[in-house]
Amino acid sequence: DLTGIPKNTLIRLEQGKNAPSGKVLMQITSAFHKYTLWLMTDQISEEAGQISPQIEKARADLKKTGTDTN
Repeated sequence: DLTGIPKNTLIRLEQGKNAPSGKVLMQITSAFHKYTLWLMTDQISEEAGQISPQIEKARADLKKTGTDTN
């Protein structure tokens, strides 16, 4: 829903049946801006605000337990 990409298109992409078009890549990265670098390269750049979902979850978990350092 966040990307506006039809579910069947996403399913075909996830199954490797289609390569994403430039338009689809733009829709995905626009919806998940802070994950753009990670989505495209499997890299992160925290200083540029480019993180992965795992980092975001870890930070949320630390905040819940009161052990975050920020």
